[in-house]
Amino acid sequence: MAQDETPAPDGEGSRGRRPQGERLKRRVVNGWLILDKPVGMTSTFAVAAVKRAFNAKKAGHAGTLDPLASGILPIALGEATKTVPYVMDGRKSYVFTVAWGVETDTDDAEGRPVQATNRAPRRDEVEAFLPRFTGVIEQVPPRFSAVKIAGERAYDLARDGETVDLKPRTVEVTRLAIAAHDGDRTILQADCGKGTYVRALARDLGRALGCLGHVAALRRTRVGPFTEDAAATIGELERAAGDPSALDGGLHPVIAALSDLPTLPVSRDAAGRLMRGQAVILRGRDAPAEGRFAATLNGALVAIGDVAQGELVPYRVFNLA
Repeated sequence: MAQDETPAPDGEGSRGRRPQGERLKRRVVNGWLILDKPVGMTSTFAVAAVKRAFNAKKAGHAGTLDPLASGILPIALGEATKTVPYVMDGRKSYVFTVAWGVETDTDDAEGRPVQATNRAPRRDEVEAFLPRFTGVIEQVPPRFSAVKIAGERAYDLARDGETVDLKPRTVEVTRLAIAAHDGDRTILQADCGKGTYVRALARDLGRALGCLGHVAALRRTRVGPFTEDAAATIGELERAAGDPSALDGGLHPVIAALSDLPTLPVSRDAAGRLMRGQAVILRGRDAPAEGRFAATLNGALVAIGDVAQGELVPYRVFNLA
């Protein structure tokens, strides 16, 4: 989560600073800003930039995107931070370039070369191996990753020169296809589930082909319900001058993160009970029998709750109605 920052406009206080003891009051901003993160920017910096632009009290992102990568970084503001896990659990899509012939210690272009064959595969050779990395597969995360080992991040241990022994994990790749192939580089498209490392896909594909490889470029094009069509650039964010409505389409509502949950409209009285953490009785022939639902009042998200035995029991409540 980004630290609070309090920028001081020019002309306020000495040398453009606010008088001592005066702080810029943070605003309550609720919703999702889908940022098209540029290459070179960290996810933490991106969250801080959005938070500063809207002077928002609370912000966080749904899924780290490495500085080398560009593309979709969903940023939750205010009450939307309560729905971050639903976005992070969603499927993701990537377009990435594999440079053949060299494996690096980070499995991408920022790393140090550790092995080389100086050989590139033909397009048909790459295509023949793609089914091996499609479906439910076992994958060892990169040494330089956020996976924890005895409470320490793997990338911190790797930077300190320690041996990093990561166990294979089960991930799902629903689609892996060639978009282009030219000499010693192949552009691939991937759709995958939570926990999949594209850098590990490139590394393992290179090893399987016997030529080695690493990710030279990476772009994320989808995270859960959010796509490139919904994204704003840093430039557009700056031109909006802190006004979410000035962005094309504005902020996405908090409930946009819950596209996989069915909605359940409730009355004003029921909404009040849910927001106090109390269960409500469901009546009528159309009342659901069981399951998890997003309860709404006039289209605004009130709670996420579980239905069982004729009652809706709130699991998470929202102050949006």
